[in-house]
Amino acid sequence: MATQSSMLHIRIDDETKAKATEALASMGMSVSDAVRLFLHRVVVDQAFPLELKVPNQETLQAMSEADDLIKSRQAHFSTAKELFDDIDIQNLLNNQLLIHPNT
Repeated sequence: MATQSSMLHIRIDDETKAKATEALASMGMSVSDAVRLFLHRVVVDQAFPLELKVPNQETLQAMSEADDLIKSRQAHFSTAKELFDDIDIQNLLNNQLLIHPNT
């Protein structure tokens, strides 16, 4: 007995579609394959196949701080190494303050 199929139409911006198509192609999948897999997991698990959470207060605060840094352009790094070097310097300074709080 042949399974009857249905057509599913979705709307998504061109950039997201192009990036997703490229990423999925590198995994050997088409966008249609990915959507079928996604919907199959919904059916099998009876749940959304990705973990979705409401951010807690700490996460909301961190997100707000990140937005503020972006708006003020205080945090701009050309490379990940620059970012990690800055984090290391900040950690070093914080540790020195904890070790010698009166200096």
